[in-house]
Order: sequence, then C-alpha cells, then structure tokens
Amino acid sequence: MSTQDSSIGSPLGKKVVYETEYNPALLYPIPRAEKRAELGIAGALPFVGADIWNAYEISWLNLRGKPVVALGVFTVPADSPNIVESKSLKLYLNSFNQSRLADIAEVEARIAGDLGRAVGAAVDVRLEDVATATRLSGVPAGVCIDDLDIEIDQYEPVPGLLSTRPDSVVANETLYSHLLKSNCLVTGQPDWGMLAVRYSGPAIDREALLRYIVSFREHNEFHEQCVERIFMGIQEQCRPEQLAVWARYTRRGGLDINPVRASSQEWADIGNPFEARQ
Repeated sequence: MSTQDSSIGSPLGKKVVYETEYNPALLYPIPRAEKRAELGIAGALPFVGADIWNAYEISWLNLRGKPVVALGVFTVPADSPNIVESKSLKLYLNSFNQSRLADIAEVEARIAGDLGRAVGAAVDVRLEDVATATRLSGVPAGVCIDDLDIEIDQYEPVPGLLSTRPDSVVANETLYSHLLKSNCLVTGQPDWGMLAVRYSGPAIDREALLRYIVSFREHNEFHEQCVERIFMGIQEQCRPEQLAVWARYTRRGGLDINPVRASSQEWADIGNPFEARQ
C-alpha cells in the first residue's frame, strides 16, 4: 500500500463533521516506512531528530463548564514508525472543545497518551496557558541565500542539482532560505516554509543548494518526508562530516509542523525557534 493509498481512509481533503466531545479515534496514523524506502532507508536510520508540532487552537472546558485555551508543542521522535495525518490531529484537538477536564495536566496526559499510541513511540506534550506563554523567534544564526541571482528551471527535486565547491574549501556554517514550497501529497495544497542547513565539511555550493530547495516547488510530499529527502540528498551528494536539516512550515488549521533531521543528537537540538511567518 502506497503512502497516498494509506491516506485514503483519512479525513484529508474530505468534508467532515467536527466532533466536540473527546475522541482519540479521530487520530489517523500513516507509516513512515514506504517513503523512507524510496530514499533507500531500511533498518537503522541514518539520522536522528524529531517532528515539532506547534498547536495554536487548543481549548476545553474546566469542571465548571468555563472554557480554557492553551498553546501546545508536541515533539514526535523521528524513529517513531508512524506520523499522524495533520487534519486528523486538528479534528482530534477540536474534540476537546466541549469536554470537561480537571486541569491542563490532564489534557497533556491524554494528548501524550493518544499521540504516543498513534505514532508508536513516546511523544513529549507541553501545553502553556495563552496568558503566560512565551515564544522565541528569529532567523537562524547563519547566511540567507535567497538573494543569489540565479536562473532556475527545475521544479521537481533532483539530488544531482547539489554540489560542493570545486576549490576544496572546508566550511562549518548554517545556510537558510525562505523559498521552500512543497505541496500536500493528498490534496496538492501548497505548504510554505523556511529551510535551514547546518553542516561541517566540504563547502556546499550555495547556488546549487538554492536550486535544490526551489526544486521542491511542484513536489507532492508531506513535510516530514521532504526534510528527510533533502537530508539524504545533501548527505549523498555533498558528504558532510556533520549535518542538520530543519524546516519551519507555516501553519494550516492551527498547526505547524517542523521536522528536524541531523547526523547526531547534539546537532538535532535546535530548540523551537519560530520563523517570521509563523
């Protein structure tokens, strides 16, 4: 069964009735394995990392019937066997809207348990009261490559677009671009984001990297899969000694998804810095 086939039973792209009473059965898991097989990944993963979900529309009723609103951060480990289809997560979160729950800790515990069962791994869930929530924002401490004056005519990803500089320079740098756009695998709706590449090793040709990032413009794949494809492309074509690739996608339906993939846990620990469009 293909990844797109595995989405057939999901609510993505379909008219649905929003349930407002707690219902964990709304979560729809999708296996990671097939898309990873396309990249030659089987068995042990060649990276570590996580998918960081930021949720902006979480609400429930306290025991006296008064609404509570919160922001949430859900961290799904990259080695979980499944992802959760984003619309199903939105529907699931909305099912809390008319549910009476004791406190924020109970909501955290329910979400963590339900997501963990769906993805097949422990999920870190943290909720914050909107009135006291703090947000860290800013661009990566690196070089934005968007101003490079280059001609581009490739809008489907080809790893061969990537290359290192011919002068054998070794670099330790972070390069980023706001020009990432891919499309939902099922609906074809555009997904917009910022992509960052931190590496040490042979210097990556910046024009080649920008062409590769832009080449995803007509590509249909989920956020997590795009970042893994970019990571593997850079790893295979440029052979860095250390590599981290992460994307900050703009939100849809009150959720944004921010995958991080890295060659070591130290390089995967980038925090949760919000991009300007988030």
